[in-house]
Amino acid sequence: MNARTKALRIPRHVKEAVAERDSFDGWPCCVLCGSPGGLPEAHYIPRSQGGLGIEENIVTLCRPCHHDFDQSDKRAEINPQLRQYLQGKYPDWDESKLIYRRP
Repeated sequence: MNARTKALRIPRHVKEAVAERDSFDGWPCCVLCGSPGGLPEAHYIPRSQGGLGIEENIVTLCRPCHHDFDQSDKRAEINPQLRQYLQGKYPDWDESKLIYRRP
């Protein structure tokens, strides 16, 4: 596996930490609609744009919201909501730190 591929994938420990961060009453919930059972695998900065598989770039979304975010024209509408959510969780959050940079 090359370095870029490894940096962009989401390791198990990151998925577990994000699931805990985005949980309500012990259940991972979609950070957009609040439905339980969301999956901590949505990249705020997409992998196609070099988005790292780190906690600060991953959010829990249910399948419909993940689809809307990744595969519809709603991305521009959803992006500010996710940015605000992540900024609230990480006071020093910075989009520029979420992108893979070749070593």
